[in-house]
Amino acid sequence: MQDNLQEKLFKEGELSCMRVLVPYPVDKAYDYIVPPNMNVGQGDYVCVPLGNRAVTGVVWGEASGDTNPKKLKSIISKYDIDAMPRVHRDFIDWVSGYVLAPKGLVLKMSLSAKGGLDKPKPAKGYRVVEGRVSSKGLSPKRQKVLDIMSDGTMRIASEIAELAGCSAAVIRAMAGKGLLDEAAIFTPAPCIYPKYEIGSVDLSEDQQGVADELCDGVSSGKASVSLLDGVTGAGKTEVYFEAVARALKEGKQALIMLPEIALSNAFLERFKARFGCYPALWHSHLTPNQRKLAWRGVVTGDTRVVVGARSALFLPYKNLGLIVVDEEHDPAYKQENGVIYNARDMAVVRGSLGKIPVVLVSATPSLETMINAWEKPNGEEKYKHLVLESRYGGATLPDIAVVDLRIDKPDRQCFLSKTMIDEVQKTLDAGEQALLFLNRRGYAPLTLCRTCGHRMECPRCTAWLVEHKRSGRLHCHHCGYNLPVPKDCPECNDSDSFAACGPGVERIFEEAKVNFPDARIMILASDMAENNEDMKAMLAEIIAGGVDIIVGTQIIAKGHHFPNLTFVGVVDADLGLKGGDLRAAERSYQVLHQVAGRAGREQKKGRVLLQSWMPDNRIMKAMAGSSRDDFLSVEAAEREAANMPPYSRLAGVIIAGRDESMVQNVAKELGRSAPQGISDEGFKVQTLGPAPAPLARLRGNYRYRLLVRADKNVNIQKTLAHWVGAIKVPSNVRVYIDIDPQSFL
Repeated sequence: MQDNLQEKLFKEGELSCMRVLVPYPVDKAYDYIVPPNMNVGQGDYVCVPLGNRAVTGVVWGEASGDTNPKKLKSIISKYDIDAMPRVHRDFIDWVSGYVLAPKGLVLKMSLSAKGGLDKPKPAKGYRVVEGRVSSKGLSPKRQKVLDIMSDGTMRIASEIAELAGCSAAVIRAMAGKGLLDEAAIFTPAPCIYPKYEIGSVDLSEDQQGVADELCDGVSSGKASVSLLDGVTGAGKTEVYFEAVARALKEGKQALIMLPEIALSNAFLERFKARFGCYPALWHSHLTPNQRKLAWRGVVTGDTRVVVGARSALFLPYKNLGLIVVDEEHDPAYKQENGVIYNARDMAVVRGSLGKIPVVLVSATPSLETMINAWEKPNGEEKYKHLVLESRYGGATLPDIAVVDLRIDKPDRQCFLSKTMIDEVQKTLDAGEQALLFLNRRGYAPLTLCRTCGHRMECPRCTAWLVEHKRSGRLHCHHCGYNLPVPKDCPECNDSDSFAACGPGVERIFEEAKVNFPDARIMILASDMAENNEDMKAMLAEIIAGGVDIIVGTQIIAKGHHFPNLTFVGVVDADLGLKGGDLRAAERSYQVLHQVAGRAGREQKKGRVLLQSWMPDNRIMKAMAGSSRDDFLSVEAAEREAANMPPYSRLAGVIIAGRDESMVQNVAKELGRSAPQGISDEGFKVQTLGPAPAPLARLRGNYRYRLLVRADKNVNIQKTLAHWVGAIKVPSNVRVYIDIDPQSFL
């Protein structure tokens, strides 16, 4: 009876049906009846029944004309919040089609704040008592809270605690003492940026010219991509801050993407100094409540500036007017699991769909980005190339030299050459800071039995276990497996026979302690800090001059400014050249260039030493000769001759599962039907493999890979979808498709 009534009302136009996309691995939206008296439009967030559950979804459009209302369920409710903009829904559709991921999974990235759609419950908010800036006798933590709250914004206790590096109890105690006012708030208060006026900072003539171009792009209402290409220390951040100020002035939202959370520490302070208020943060380490408030602020438009990791691109912004991708070359922008995508490339697409400018920022741009800046098809530039050629404030670039380790060999069981030791000592004698750089965590990358040669390997991954002296354990850096360093060899049972082979930063720290016993030495690596606050404290200690020698990994290579750091010594400049990665040379150059840029960023001249067994390698020559563009030109010519990206298209197909034989069988079946030769359109396609992946076992899963290379004009997504879709894959085997792979492990 109910079904007949629904059908009658539907035919008479009294009931309508809408398609709703749900955040699950599905590639289509489902039809639902809109109940009478419920006003539902495209983009609305709704609650719908799915099986025996009630789930959140987004109205994706009107139902098709052949809908049978008898078979449909009704929308349960509609959320009282602004609809998802059409441009964001188009973006989700585009990303899904490009990376060959179900639309529902892409949508899930946009709904990644549990409870964000629910009406917020009142929470206690705090703001500084009017007129109070400081108070005698306050503890450093309380004074820090007052400093942070000086902009007058009302915040919840957990947000203040994160910014101030203290507990929420400190904030509540301050309210009890009359230092902070307390009131109920429902949503994050709209952040007022008191210092967003354009031209309020002192820029050089070159900086001002570039800033004016970026600001014009924000105001144009047109899509554009600009490469902000400046040497390390050129003040690129201050330049694109002017574009952020223009977006704020015009009532638009701005997104600034950073490749690593660790970079946000110093960045947030610079942001507050420029704008008088902290931005909203978006990354995986936020608490559920912080995510909920940040997400809701983005949707309502109250959150005006977001600083976040790659996932911040998928937030459903109400009025996005600018995207900045800082350190655009960084491989951390590539998401390697779940929905596999490159956030830099997707940012360009988001800007194109939304008719907004995208700014790619780097001192060492990726080859793909440089090609787009150099090439001018039909006489028109694809990317605007905006260049800052000199450091800000009169600072000069460091002198770079290469140490030939074949001649200047370190002592036995040591890794610092005499030249390196002498240069560090010279730096210390001058009262300046030195950095010893090695992009390898832990104490030693390999633990070997001297008696039988047994190597300690991860039982779940094709990887050696890395010794960490700090924890006294052997760790796998891929899956997290660890165990105490064994006393007896599990192979031959010999006691005390294990030897640490090769250096990590902990071993370089030990060597530095021996050579510089009076120096204050700190290891700066991602696993040396328990949390973000620890990292902030370590960086602050370096800036304050409490450290003489820093032993660091890649975490220190970019985004940091240490005024008294004048010397950088790279312990193993050849490290990134090992293996057969397509981008090994490019990435090695980028890392070396970035870490070299930490030296001499103010008035004192900087010096850099690169220890290398291959001093004649073109990367070492490019570093010593400061010839970045020449290096990239040679790299581009080699890629073109080999028909590799950016002159062709690549896609990886990864087969993974717990049962090795089943994984192997699926890989062989895919290999037998793989696309090869000339396509119907006359374009070339080649498939390599299947073969065991370099990491043949990862987190307990066996892995095989195939690699598809195609001419740029081939619709590689269509080719892959037809090929892979024709193979029946067992439920306990997964097949992943990686469009434009960055890693080949």
